[in-house]
Amino acid sequence: MEVRDELKELIEKAKLAAVESGELPKGDYPPVQRLELSPKKEFGDYSSNAAMQWARVAHMAPRKIAEILVEHIDSSLVSKTDIAGAGFINFFLAKDTVYAELKKILAKGENYGDLPRNDEEAVLVEYVSANPTGPLHIGHARGAAYGSAMVNLLRSAGYKVLSEYYINDAGNQIDNLALSVNARYLQLLGKDAQLPENGYHGHDIIETAQSILDRDGTKYLEMDEEKRIEVFKEVALKEKLAALKKDLSDFNVEFDVWMSERSFYPDQVNEVLDILKKNGTLYEKEDAWWLNTTKDGDDKDRVVIRSNGEPTYFCSDIAYVKNKIERGYHKLIDIWGADHHGYIARVKSAMTSLGYNADDFDIMLLQMVTLLRDGKPVKMSKRTGQSVTLRELMDEVGVDVARYFFCSRTLDSQMDFDIDLAKKRSSENPVYYIQYANARVHSLFKQAKENGVKIPSWEDVDFTVLVDESELDLIKKMEVYHGFLKGAAAERAPQRIATYAYELAALFHHFYRKCRILGEEEKLMQARLGLIRAVGYVLVHALGILGVSAPEEM
Repeated sequence: MEVRDELKELIEKAKLAAVESGELPKGDYPPVQRLELSPKKEFGDYSSNAAMQWARVAHMAPRKIAEILVEHIDSSLVSKTDIAGAGFINFFLAKDTVYAELKKILAKGENYGDLPRNDEEAVLVEYVSANPTGPLHIGHARGAAYGSAMVNLLRSAGYKVLSEYYINDAGNQIDNLALSVNARYLQLLGKDAQLPENGYHGHDIIETAQSILDRDGTKYLEMDEEKRIEVFKEVALKEKLAALKKDLSDFNVEFDVWMSERSFYPDQVNEVLDILKKNGTLYEKEDAWWLNTTKDGDDKDRVVIRSNGEPTYFCSDIAYVKNKIERGYHKLIDIWGADHHGYIARVKSAMTSLGYNADDFDIMLLQMVTLLRDGKPVKMSKRTGQSVTLRELMDEVGVDVARYFFCSRTLDSQMDFDIDLAKKRSSENPVYYIQYANARVHSLFKQAKENGVKIPSWEDVDFTVLVDESELDLIKKMEVYHGFLKGAAAERAPQRIATYAYELAALFHHFYRKCRILGEEEKLMQARLGLIRAVGYVLVHALGILGVSAPEEM
């Protein structure tokens, strides 16, 4: 059992004892809900608002309840308790408790952060899902880093998670991709051809047309244009998807499933249309089929099948939601661009119309990223004249820095990405600062080995010699890692792990400056080596969640 859970149990036992003694009245007291890390050292290690939580049941002032509870708390787990403010109970952990937690970390190693698996918490996370019509840009990069870190976080916290990319390989955007490639192919052959009005003008389209020409020559000129465009559709889609997958893989983003929009036609689309027609939420008007979404707060009803018989994007999206839930994932998380805000109400309404709980669908909106160089916005790619691509960002600042920067901020806040800071190899760069802490740990162990220092079994080490404040602060920071994981997973907030890793690195660097390790008296040296080994384990785990490497040398 973790320290946090043990403290909650102490409070519950104190309440029961107080009720039994008559100091607190009998009643329906809810379980202890909050046990938070204390914001300041003078308030101890943990703080509980249980007294305020139970005030309505007991019909007593919270501070009086806290005084009663404290009288019934007697455990070797804590060195003392006190009461602050209106009735917060502050807990100061006993040193033995702190040392025991350090041994737990060392026993579990790099797996210390992994919490017990709970397959009942089945979550499907869909993110990026950009149209496969061109390279990924920095907005996609932010969603990719954050989404994959969130998947890692949920898995570490014990959730059963499936990560998925929805390939929009049906509809007008793919038709326009094929038409654009066809136009560029003809232009490369000196033919007079115009890009379609809604075509793609990026340099990558020219590259795709050139690759077709280099590989197959002019043979497609002999084809009927309609057939040639169909060929180019498949060729271009395959090439764009392969490039997209390569960029994401190089960015440490891997998906369990790549779900094709085409796979829903016609069977799954027809099935969902039949359900909606039968329950009366899909109706015909002006030769089109509409879904009644205004009943769930949408500003207007939405077309599902156009008057020409063509389905809208919304149509396949409805089938996709049904498909997700039927696969056993009753908690859905999607990351969308902020420009899709107006789409939320209609999708949730479709869920309701299908008989599902719309609250089981969490949609996180991704805000804009502004790249800064010399303090000024960088708007365009040097190569293409369009938005800066994920590949260009990786090439310039590296994967680790890009991922950490994107994961360090909440997804719903606009972000300035400072390229100059990202390229610094100094403590000003938070990624370098954290990675250097781990590299220092490995460097110290390398030096110890070179100096013939014997590394004992950590079970045999006397950690009670760690009494310096910087040492105890490090252990206490690591002891709360599981609590951080649980809270961050519940809030879908990998940025909390980014903050935690930075704070742990800062405590380590402070300890390193203050306390000598190698050359100290043997018992103290061994205890400090155990301490920094634990720091390395926790840092590696936290960086792993963020998809950031933990180099052993820098």
